[in-house]
Amino acid sequence: MDFTLLAWGGFGVFVLILLAFDLGLLNRNDEEVSIRKSLIMCSFYASLALIFAGGVAYVQGLPKGLEFLTGYVIELSLSLDNVFVIALVFTAFAIPTKYQHRVLFWGILGALVMRAGMILAGISLVQQFHWVIYIFGGFLIFTGLKMLKPDDADPDPEKIWLVRLARRFFPVTPDFHGHSFFVRINGVRHITPLFLSLMAVEAIDVIFAVDSIPAIFAVTTDPFIVFTSNVFAILGLRSLYFALAGLLPRFKYLKYGLALLLVVIGTKMVLVDIYKLPTWVALSLTAGILGGSIALSLWKTRDQAKVAG
Repeated sequence: MDFTLLAWGGFGVFVLILLAFDLGLLNRNDEEVSIRKSLIMCSFYASLALIFAGGVAYVQGLPKGLEFLTGYVIELSLSLDNVFVIALVFTAFAIPTKYQHRVLFWGILGALVMRAGMILAGISLVQQFHWVIYIFGGFLIFTGLKMLKPDDADPDPEKIWLVRLARRFFPVTPDFHGHSFFVRINGVRHITPLFLSLMAVEAIDVIFAVDSIPAIFAVTTDPFIVFTSNVFAILGLRSLYFALAGLLPRFKYLKYGLALLLVVIGTKMVLVDIYKLPTWVALSLTAGILGGSIALSLWKTRDQAKVAG
């Protein structure tokens, strides 16, 4: 059997087992996810990613292992911005904490499918038309610089196109019906606010994927590395959200760190034919920018933490 086919098939089965374990055993009941449990799961998924990176390095060589690890760190870093918007969605739709995990679980299933399509399309473009890499790089630089501008207002989840589309075709119940996305009332199928929040989360992931997927092309265009690093970052996103939800107000400078990261990655892509930045340097820069912005945020808001304590 072809090794590539075996690798893709094996990874697919591995992800399905993880998802079944998550929803079927760890989170069968509707309950609030504790910070302790979230941190344990974050560590679990991060450990799996490190083990996988070691496996890739062993089978395909150290450069490929570093490519996966760098891609994973980049995708996970850019996912942090996603966490802020997800928190806004849950607040806007008043989603009870005990149902939030269910929304994120099904949202991630949809994200895996959509990202697979976007990754294949992006890689095909880059491989057939090399100049596309410059467009991706310029787009990341533009996005990073745009992020430096102060926001006038928080985005309104109700204006997200998938949410508007769902409201157009289905009546919406004013209240929740347990953890159900759909409910039949007087013979008519209705959607619940939980389903609207799911549509918002799906749309948000597409928006953020437009930034994060081109970013990894600065490291590699290997479809297997690009997809697996994305999957590991997405799998850990749920736990990351619940672990960081209470700390989000303190991440004051994270946005600027992510903006700088996008500019650095975009510049690397634009200069790819002039100077190829070593993968280990890209990994170090990513970890340094992310870690530095988080550390600065926590230090600057230390008084806020004392008041809360």
